[in-house]
Amino acid sequence: MPLSMMEQGDAGRITEFHGQEEMKRRLQDLGFIQGESVRVVGENPGGMILMVKGVKIALNRALANRIMVEN
Repeated sequence: MPLSMMEQGDAGRITEFHGQEEMKRRLQDLGFIQGESVRVVGENPGGMILMVKGVKIALNRALANRIMVEN
């Protein structure tokens, strides 16, 4: 399921990315790597605050929609 569908408090593991290679590399530079755990720590209509590798990262929902996760 897309990361954007997760709600505050949910956690999952990143399985894949959809999009162009440049976008995938940028997300990987931020810590979004296949197999890595991600947790939603906050959200609003425009974006999400995520915890990845012990770091909080704000991400808009359009990008979060391109990251696939499993529970």
